[in-house]
Amino acid sequence: MPPREPSPATLASPWRRYVLATRPAFLSVAVVAALLGSAYTPYSGGSIHLLLAVAVLAGAVLVQAGINVLNDYYDALNGTDANNVERLYPFTGGSRFIQNGIFTARQTRRYGVSLLAAAMILGAFLCARSGWSLALLGAAGIFVGWAYSAPPCRLNSRGLGEVCVALGFGVLIPLGADLVQQQELHGQLVLMASPFALLVTNILYINQFPDHRADAAAGKHHWVVRLGPRRARWVYLAGATAALGLACLLVLSGRLPTSGWIAVVPILGALWAAALLLRDWQYPHRLMTAIKLTIFAALAHGITLAAVLALGP
Repeated sequence: MPPREPSPATLASPWRRYVLATRPAFLSVAVVAALLGSAYTPYSGGSIHLLLAVAVLAGAVLVQAGINVLNDYYDALNGTDANNVERLYPFTGGSRFIQNGIFTARQTRRYGVSLLAAAMILGAFLCARSGWSLALLGAAGIFVGWAYSAPPCRLNSRGLGEVCVALGFGVLIPLGADLVQQQELHGQLVLMASPFALLVTNILYINQFPDHRADAAAGKHHWVVRLGPRRARWVYLAGATAALGLACLLVLSGRLPTSGWIAVVPILGALWAAALLLRDWQYPHRLMTAIKLTIFAALAHGITLAAVLALGP
């Protein structure tokens, strides 16, 4: 039985409202991305400063939380979430906080901006140690997240949402986490995080299948809308296959140790999800298992890869 959507009656606690409004289940992606960056430090011969690693993780979570809340605000403005009758809560269709009367649109916007402001304050502390390179990475992450759904950019509506996700979780957060520790950028980390970036991008991508009719009506012309679900389903398979191939190549080429095969195994969950999507693309209500498998594949791969890196070459 699917979970019930939130309502003022079921969320009497203000603190619980503020936590759940950030869509905490998806914040785990930012946590894993930060862990990947921090784990690369010992892999490349550096030493970990635990307090800094925790601060980076907290900053990444605050940024994503703020972006999630603001995305709900902008989707309320364009009517996407209100008109979405095929949503699979809690994975698609937004948090439902505005639509169900828990927060007003104005409260949602204020909360999202406050979260990003808190992230900037924490980022200023980290930049004092790591320099302007970290400031540029952080500013890029906040801008990309805001521009994802905010007018006039609305990058997801222009078919660039997947690029935003891959850039944020596969490049900016891991690089920033390692930069804080080592005060320099390591391009090889981006290569190692590329399978994770593809898997996380597929989380966004598959979530767009149940929402595509409401998104199209609101002018959100992402690739599932542009291609149509029938053709778009093959793009998911391509992303999952590319993630598996890149992960295997990283181990076979020696960039990852033999223990890296442990991180390859969870990607098979994404291929299972691809098979379900190829079969059930016409029936959005049947995609819940595929969505869960997609999230599992990304998180399990990222966590095991971080463990492999933390143990050293």
